[in-house]
Amino acid sequence: MNNERGCNHRVFNQPKTSEPTNIFATDPLLSHYLQRFGDDIAGADTIATLNEYGELAGSYLTDLGDSANRHKPETRIYDRYGHRIDQVDFHPAYHELLTKACQYGIHNLPWSNPEPGTHLLRAMLFYLHNQADAGTACPITMTFAGYSVIEREDHLDAFWRDKLLSTDYDPTARHASEKNGLMLGMAMTEKQGGTDIRANTTEATLLDNGAATWQLNGHKWFCSAPMSDGFLTLAQTDAGLSCFLAPKWLPGDTPNGILIQRLKDKLGNHSNASSEIEYHDCLAYLLGEPGKGIRTIMQMVGLTRYDCALGSAALMRQAMVQAWRHCTQRSVMGKLLINQPLMQNVLADLALESDAATLLALRLSRCLDSGTAEEMALFRIGTAVAKYWICKQAPAFINEAAECMGGAGYVEEFILPRLYREAPVNSLWEGSGNVQCLDVLRAMNKEPECVDALTNELKSVQGSNTRYDQHLAKIPIMLKGDPGELEFSARTLTAAIAQCWQAKLMMEFYNDDIFADFCRSRLSDHHARNYGQLDAKTHIDAILNAVVV
Repeated sequence: MNNERGCNHRVFNQPKTSEPTNIFATDPLLSHYLQRFGDDIAGADTIATLNEYGELAGSYLTDLGDSANRHKPETRIYDRYGHRIDQVDFHPAYHELLTKACQYGIHNLPWSNPEPGTHLLRAMLFYLHNQADAGTACPITMTFAGYSVIEREDHLDAFWRDKLLSTDYDPTARHASEKNGLMLGMAMTEKQGGTDIRANTTEATLLDNGAATWQLNGHKWFCSAPMSDGFLTLAQTDAGLSCFLAPKWLPGDTPNGILIQRLKDKLGNHSNASSEIEYHDCLAYLLGEPGKGIRTIMQMVGLTRYDCALGSAALMRQAMVQAWRHCTQRSVMGKLLINQPLMQNVLADLALESDAATLLALRLSRCLDSGTAEEMALFRIGTAVAKYWICKQAPAFINEAAECMGGAGYVEEFILPRLYREAPVNSLWEGSGNVQCLDVLRAMNKEPECVDALTNELKSVQGSNTRYDQHLAKIPIMLKGDPGELEFSARTLTAAIAQCWQAKLMMEFYNDDIFADFCRSRLSDHHARNYGQLDAKTHIDAILNAVVV
């Protein structure tokens, strides 16, 4: 007899309530990767930093993420006296998430401490943060990427550069010069154009050539993190589309002419506010040359695309861990799910995909740390390849992980529904799948150094596996096709490159057996489109034993 009041049954065969987990210490790939490729940073301080943030992300920050996503941001366009204030109110959990992220420099570490290996360290911290909450990753990545543009602009007041390098998060509504730390946003797309930013109609009028100050009038259809301190944005000048920095506040803490129209009611990404805005005589500072706005802002976009790939890999990792833990504690027909052959097939397949995604995203961080011409050319084409492939895989991957948990994977008390709603956004913003694939073609056609760098990367393990060699040989054949046909098949080409590259990285990181498993399951002509169709030769135990320490 159950003595608990109101209960007439005993609860059994249910996984234990999740305990706080250090998601760095329990992730063997991250620790081994640091040992293998992080010679410059693999000291006690780095390990301590990652363990600290892994502990935070696996407990406190995950709880904050739940709260920040359940309590969506709200607009306050006017104060109680009718004055226009254009404010967005966030739950305190949102601010605490950003406070912790900024304390660890996830928004600026490679710029504030430009030492070898800091891009890899920052990538791992960002990867851990995304597993707790991906919404706050948006302002983090826009600040990280935006600094790479602003640091070149000597005409800007020095406080912009100095305070973007601060580890203080300051959400107060004040002019940037008065704050302890700054965050950046981005506003590019408009109603009529979307991805076609050349169709933008927002206009910029020169106010003071010496100070490079302009006035913006127009609108933006999608502006995330609208309480940021400044926004990189695009507007038309006599010279063509140009890039500007629009501060949120003017001196004297007067609102600039950035008017919030409404917040987007989004599928996911609920902790983060995304808005529609209008510019009404908005003061802005020119960035780069007039008429070169796309070239200027693409410096930022390349880094945000890189972070999209990292973010999706992080979501996949967290979904994988949730499924694995459920299956290690849940029995069906008297046998743990983890010991049932078909479930082993599914979980091992998911593990291969998750590891390959993480390895590809982290490879890009090594490009940035190296900084050589060849590595930066590889980064240029690699961001488009990785963003397309990893971000495209994440939604179906997380859906499969939810299936492993059954009904629990569909209940809001668990994290899977939040991960699933979050998953599509990374493939949508910063250029959808088609945009990424067309960018791959553009890089190959106009930047031969990208082709050379990619070729050298993929050929470095040629001869290690017959399937790999056969798959690699198909890529140059695809490139020789008719230009119209090549554009038609751009997704096929980009997918072929992505999976070949992932296989190469699996070879570099794992043993020959797991590399062969990946090649058989991904590089064959009959590659399965659903998870759980690995062949009987697959080294299931070796794969599953490497999921969690």
